[in-house]
Amino acid sequence: MEGKAMALRPTMGSSGRPRCRTLVAASTVAMTAAFAGSAPARAQAAGQQVEIPPVNVTAPAETRRPSRPAASRHADRGAPRPQPQRAQPAEQQQATAVAQSQDARTGTVGYYSNSTSVATKTDTPLLNIPQSLSVITKDFIRDQSYQNLTDVTRYVPGVAVHQGEGNRDELVIRGIDSSANFFVNGFRDDVQYFRDVYNTQSIELLKGPAAITFGRGAGGGVLNRTLKEADGTRVYEATAQTGSWGDRRFTLDAGQAINENVAARLNVFYEGADAFRDFNHLERYGINPTVTLTPDDDTRIKLSYEYFHDDRTADRGNPSQAEAGAPAGTTATRFNPTTPFAPTGDFSIFFGSPSLNQAIATVQTGMALIEHDFDNGLTVRNGTIAADYKKFYQNIYPTGGAFNGGVDPTDTFFNLGAYQHTTNRDNVFNQTDFTYKTWVGPTHHTVGFGTEFGRQTGVDIRNTGVFPNGTPTGINTITMNPFSPTYFGPVTFVHHFTNTNIGDGVTTADSNSSYGLNIQSGYVRDTVDITRYLQLIGAVRYDRFDMSALDMNTSIQRARLDNLVSPAAAVIVKPRDDLSVYGAYSVSYLPSTGDQFSALNNGQLILQPQKFENKEIGLKWNINPKYLLSTAIYQLDRTNQPVPVPGAPPGSGLAFPNGASTIRGLEISLNGYITDRWQSQLGYAYTDARVAKDLTAATVALPILAGNRVQLVPFSQFAWWNKYRFTDMWSAGVGVIYFGDSFASSDDTVRLPAFFRFDAGVYANIDRNWKAQLTVENILNTNYWASADGDNNISAGQGRTVRLKAMYKF
Repeated sequence: MEGKAMALRPTMGSSGRPRCRTLVAASTVAMTAAFAGSAPARAQAAGQQVEIPPVNVTAPAETRRPSRPAASRHADRGAPRPQPQRAQPAEQQQATAVAQSQDARTGTVGYYSNSTSVATKTDTPLLNIPQSLSVITKDFIRDQSYQNLTDVTRYVPGVAVHQGEGNRDELVIRGIDSSANFFVNGFRDDVQYFRDVYNTQSIELLKGPAAITFGRGAGGGVLNRTLKEADGTRVYEATAQTGSWGDRRFTLDAGQAINENVAARLNVFYEGADAFRDFNHLERYGINPTVTLTPDDDTRIKLSYEYFHDDRTADRGNPSQAEAGAPAGTTATRFNPTTPFAPTGDFSIFFGSPSLNQAIATVQTGMALIEHDFDNGLTVRNGTIAADYKKFYQNIYPTGGAFNGGVDPTDTFFNLGAYQHTTNRDNVFNQTDFTYKTWVGPTHHTVGFGTEFGRQTGVDIRNTGVFPNGTPTGINTITMNPFSPTYFGPVTFVHHFTNTNIGDGVTTADSNSSYGLNIQSGYVRDTVDITRYLQLIGAVRYDRFDMSALDMNTSIQRARLDNLVSPAAAVIVKPRDDLSVYGAYSVSYLPSTGDQFSALNNGQLILQPQKFENKEIGLKWNINPKYLLSTAIYQLDRTNQPVPVPGAPPGSGLAFPNGASTIRGLEISLNGYITDRWQSQLGYAYTDARVAKDLTAATVALPILAGNRVQLVPFSQFAWWNKYRFTDMWSAGVGVIYFGDSFASSDDTVRLPAFFRFDAGVYANIDRNWKAQLTVENILNTNYWASADGDNNISAGQGRTVRLKAMYKF
């Protein structure tokens, strides 16, 4: 029944007139005024033929809601005053429509989104957000058919994919590496695992420090997943996909309004596949039911539960090629960098164990959200998430030996090591966000203020793998032939409680920690419309970070308390309604326990938090109503980075907070409809990410010194995806990705060559119910090195991958 017209009920406004008629009349006037000044209108006046993209509107079913009490039906304090000389706030200059769908709320059409609530916690046009922000819509995600969340970010400027030890999502945003700056519906989702996009409405990448909204960390930026919700839209869609490497994927998205007060939706998926790497496989599945309740016009309650399971081969990639004369324990020097090693040029050969390498995650998440509009300029949103993460991974990978896992200069041997790691965690967060809109004299204020309370508990238990060598203890590394690097033998995993070598070569105790973290936060943000041309923003956030950890090896309990204050400020100048120029300043902090805060050692007890300070200027321009240009120039300074104390006892964590990095860059993106038939997503980034102060002593084997380039950050990065609709039935897409040369780690000894990759797709709208698409990733089957986790764990890019998908709406 998609597209069925339904009657709109005439609810009553405060004046006693039917609110429906008032809104329709206002919308008609706004649309007429907007069209009269638009490029299509001018062209039509000149006698030119102009084709406007079709717009389909599905009205909600006729409903009869309880009337609001008379006391609540009064004038909205947040509405503009009637005097014509008053400045109209920027967000009210946008044409609005009465709609409840997620697409309508954010102005999303195809690859274009007009607004988001992710950056400011209230729906805000992208033009009015003084920060570099990329929104990846569900249509773009669907058209790409990528297997991993981080693959989608290849088309976003300033973002690089980190290998993540082959067991998790991890990104380098503006030169800052993090496996924890992941969020879902604005809640922290910081456990290390691979996420899927089966239930994703959009992905938002906010670049630069974002402490006001997201709290600790977030120094380079964050990735947020906005999930599909039960918004009353009728959707029944099933997909089936097959393709290279035995891929088989099935999804179901089903939802509708149950009655005038209840809507429900269900997303389900299953995927199984092998991979272009030998012996690799994955199996994953998930289910996500959601319900939305609307007891009255001003209140909305959303409930969601998700069960997600991912089981795959953990693959830490290939070693590098050691150079003759390299210092002990290294493969090269920063003055003569080496390259990754691929036996006989074959990127598919696996440097691990087919039976032992694995990464398993089971995640259960429950969310509850209530939103209420007090109808006097004040709205409130209270949300709670409770998440249980079970995570285990096990790796046999290149490490140890004379070249720390690298292949010797004569190509005769390399070494493998092994470990297993359990990182279970439970998260509970509650967020309360108020937004108040009011006039103060001649200025309009949008004041956001709120709190966040959280409790995170978990364990971090690691065991070292020991290979048989004819002795009772075995040995922690084994020598292998680099041309036959796959290991089929046994490994015994042993927990080492002390730094004493028991005969197997292990001299450092394995982690064995139980921890708890309490977070209390509060923030306030004021957005002031001075005139229609000038907007000022000031904000500050306070975070109390209270952590304790029990070292179960030694039974020592340690605790640390951080009180962090993060300010932000911005100026936005809008010479035109479709153009904004901004300058912004922001700060965020990362406590000494780091992204994953799984333990406390003596060094972390005394280290200062790392500080991220960002200065940015940018421009955003709606070239046409659905085509946005965004540019930003920034400098991001990272200070108080820990520098290990030479000769400190193993596991002590003793360090000086003397390290620093400086990242300077330019980002440009163009996204949306060039014409009604041509969609485009283009991005370019120039990033000069450098170590500003030494991060190690100069005497260590692989020093990280001032002037070194930061790991995995190229100078230049370019991506451009285009989709063109030739007829109502047929469309085609083509994309190119360029990623400049970078280094596998910040010691700058292993260089990853630059690469081009080309992708393509063909799309068919067969009829009202059936669609099909054929996508090809890496159509030229180019060999390239996609990412790394250090000098001898380097991931090959996936070879040519074909995926065929059929979609049925019923």
